[in-house]
Amino acid sequence: MQATARPPGRIIDLSHTIHSGMVTYPGLPGPEISDFLSRAASAANFAEGTTFQIGRITMVANTGTYIDSPFHRYADGADLSQLDLECLADLPALVVRSAAAGASPKAAVAPRAIRAAELSGLDVRGKAVLLATDWDLHWQTERYAAADHPYLAADGAQVLVDGGAALVGIDSINIDDRADLLRPAHTILLQAGIPIVEHLCGLRELPPEGCRFFAVPPKVRGFGTFPVRAFAILAGS
Repeated sequence: MQATARPPGRIIDLSHTIHSGMVTYPGLPGPEISDFLSRAASAANFAEGTTFQIGRITMVANTGTYIDSPFHRYADGADLSQLDLECLADLPALVVRSAAAGASPKAAVAPRAIRAAELSGLDVRGKAVLLATDWDLHWQTERYAAADHPYLAADGAQVLVDGGAALVGIDSINIDDRADLLRPAHTILLQAGIPIVEHLCGLRELPPEGCRFFAVPPKVRGFGTFPVRAFAILAGS
């Protein structure tokens, strides 16, 4: 599948929409979204014709497109409130289109692991490295949670750490192979203080280079993970 980049200067949304009951990760509950104060109930508090809505959402932190801070993996790691904005916003992006992207689901052996060989030699220092696998095309289907999803191998994660990446994102269900309970990519990247963004979407719309990436969560103390509105701004002409 050939990626088609949009015109320069455009803002590209890279986040999934969160809605009530949506399942992001198997075994975790979907969010419950409701009114805390409905417009009808608020009418008694204001002048005629003036109403407001105050919403309530109950959800696990790992919902939709979200960011992992080191605290997600390490008890003494930086939580969301301790992440520097410099590693979350206005980052030069490097989009790595993996061998898994565009692969036919009927292929005898579909590529899965993004290994060091695909990443070695790339200039990742100070950049948001976005791993484009096209797995987001299966979002909200049974296929999305399948065991053969693409992931970042341990040696690939180490290359990104050694190269000085600022952030790593992927458009798959997990940056690790879900069958590997050691979770090496999480372990290696978060130990190095590199935030991880999972469940991205639309990376195929970005060029390999020439855009700026943003994925900023609320400043919550004691949380390691939270949804973000991830987006990219294409470079001007």
